[in-house]
Formats: sequence, structure tokens, C-alpha cells
Amino acid sequence: MKKVVLSILLAFVLQSFIPEQLYAKKDKSPVVVATTETAQSADVSLLVARVESIKAMDMSDLSSTERKELRKELRAIKNDLKARSESDANATAINNGGVYLSVGAIIIIVLLLILLL
Repeated sequence: MKKVVLSILLAFVLQSFIPEQLYAKKDKSPVVVATTETAQSADVSLLVARVESIKAMDMSDLSSTERKELRKELRAIKNDLKARSESDANATAINNGGVYLSVGAIIIIVLLLILLL
């Protein structure tokens, strides 16, 4: 019984020494270029103005291909605005801090708590 417990404990200890960072996905996020708020807000206001002008258009006199092009343009504008808002959110919350524990470390902590308590 003691050999089984010791061998399982040894397996968990050895598992915690495997560097998990080697298998992690490399994050190749683009470099954020600092822009002024006025330039960025001017771009956003131009996109919003274009959306409003498209919504104000009379669609009944347009051909089907023109309507498809307008829909594609609206989707592109929507995706652009969404990407801008996500990049702003990511820039403000880059690192909130925290402690990262590997699975092996968590198992060892749980085993120690079980043995001690």
C-alpha cells in the first residue's frame, strides 16, 4: 500500500517538473501603435457617418448587386469598429496580475492538504 502511494506521489512530483510553457501557444499579437484620441475618434466618426448615410438611402431604386455591395461595406465597417473597441479594451486591461499554477503544482497542493488535514 505504501509503495503504491509513494509511486503515485512520485509520479505527480515528477509531472510538476515538466515545463508546460514549452507547449504553450505562442502569442503573435500585433504591436499596438499609440494613436491620439482625436485621430481615432475622427476615424470612428467618419465610419459612423457613413453607416448613417447608408441607412438613410432609399434602397428601392438600387439593383441587387448594389445592395449586396452596401451590405458588404456595412459588415466591413461593423467588423472594423468591433476590432477597434476590442483593441481598446485589450490595451486598458493588458495585465491584471495574478498567479499561474501548473496542474502538477495544484495536485501537489491538494495532496499535501489531504495528508496534513
